Amino acid sequence: MAQILIVDDDVELRDQTAAYLAEHGYAVQTAGRAEEMDRVFLETDIELVLLDVMLPGEDGLSICRRLGASGGPAVIMLSALGDEIDRVLGLELGADDYLPKPCSPRELLARVRAVLRRREAPPEERRPVGGYEFSGYRLDLVRRQLHGPNGVAVLLTSGEFSLLRAFLERPGRVLTREQLLEYARGGDAEVFDRAIDVQISRLRRKLVASSGDALITTLRGVGYMLDTRVTQI
Repeated sequence: MAQILIVDDDVELRDQTAAYLAEHGYAVQTAGRAEEMDRVFLETDIELVLLDVMLPGEDGLSICRRLGASGGPAVIMLSALGDEIDRVLGLELGADDYLPKPCSPRELLARVRAVLRRREAPPEERRPVGGYEFSGYRLDLVRRQLHGPNGVAVLLTSGEFSLLRAFLERPGRVLTREQLLEYARGGDAEVFDRAIDVQISRLRRKLVASSGDALITTLRGVGYMLDTRVTQI
């Protein structure tokens, strides 16, 4: 039973979230601020922290930095809808994922399960050796080539390649535009915010042309998800 700690000063939301996760088999502790969180850490081996950005005293971003520096548990940041800069900073400071508040309990549960799965995987399963296979496709990360189910190369722009790789590293996970921008951009100037939708549309069309399956699902108002089984090679 994974141990989860919810750090949020909104008592009602915190208790509701704790009850929901407990119903799905998790052991849940709660805290309203950093000092309470630290006391829980002394008594319990916490595997995942659900961490609100806006907290009294030490804020969530500072806590996230501290936990990352000490090799602490996995962190999912929770932030208000308008605080994009906080969400981006949270990822840069080492958060494993983030969600806007308020969020769907079902999506939160899915994110919790995904983060814990990644943490539980042995190191050799966390990083690809040379690429990915999915729905008959083969993506070679070294040669930066994608081959379709018929063996024919699918020509991708640098931006499309970066986006596809971001999806393949997180299959079955809903990714917002902001997350895709962070995960895919890196040093690639071709991937920028206003072009995300356009490039995903082009990437989807190329996948459809090669296999007949779009694979990338749009969740209106939320983001995108790669809906297929992915194997590292």
